[in-house]
Amino acid sequence: MASALSSLFEGLTFGSIATSAIDISLVAFLIYRLLMAIRGTRAAEIVVGIVLIAAAFFVAQRLELTTVSWLLDNVISYIFIFIIIVFQQDIRRGLGRIGQNILPFGRGQDGAGMVDEIVGAVAKLARARVGAIVVLARDADLEEFVEDATRLDAVLGRQLLISLFLPAPDNELHDGAVVISKQRRIELARALLPLSKSSDLGPEFGTRHRAALGITEDTDAVAVVVSEERGEISLCFKGSIARGLEPLDLRRALHGLLGVDSDDMADEAEAAAEVGKAVASLGNLSETSGIRGVADAAKEPR
Repeated sequence: MASALSSLFEGLTFGSIATSAIDISLVAFLIYRLLMAIRGTRAAEIVVGIVLIAAAFFVAQRLELTTVSWLLDNVISYIFIFIIIVFQQDIRRGLGRIGQNILPFGRGQDGAGMVDEIVGAVAKLARARVGAIVVLARDADLEEFVEDATRLDAVLGRQLLISLFLPAPDNELHDGAVVISKQRRIELARALLPLSKSSDLGPEFGTRHRAALGITEDTDAVAVVVSEERGEISLCFKGSIARGLEPLDLRRALHGLLGVDSDDMADEAEAAAEVGKAVASLGNLSETSGIRGVADAAKEPR
């Protein structure tokens, strides 16, 4: 046993160990960045499908299933070409963002400050009965789901948010959604979002609410909506909506859903549950029959 161990470590030097450690660390970092880039997007589901195909090919070879092995082997041979064709825009965008968020400088403001600015702006817009949609990106890249928009890349502030939504002849940016990037900056304005595919929405939901629900059906983003007719604040998350929120409830929910205070996923469910209780206390759950509460959406896998 001792001789086997000595032969195993024979020839190892500090330099070889350090090189191996750096090699493994770089590969692990690249895999981590890839997983973070596709997390919360449709690409993640496709990656899972590719892994399942590879596992099925391995099992078919072990069981000597000749025809199945031949079929899967041909699929795997062309799958990388398929990935490049389907995800060419995502690959180009990802290459342009290499190194993003690695260094501390260049990032947006702190999470708590961002939430305060958004809640303050939304509360003032609701009192003035000015319609608005504010979309907050989480893990998924939202640009592929936005049909048209004006790029701003501006520092997030409540005054700027309010001015973007004020209807005026000279303000061409007020119609549409504002998108807050993962760097907590105002990335896009006048954004056209995909409408919800749900057939259970009642007549009280107009285009603004359907657009906010639509972006949360396709991504893991969070959307805050202000109703122009009712001056009502709503929160959309995972294709579900909570209506009639007070600014304090909205702030608490955003803190949990955006992971401002903690990275624990339990905070997400807890924050969503707070939103659900706020809606229930206002008697709005009965008005939104057919639409699951945000608390249920946070707990259910999609």
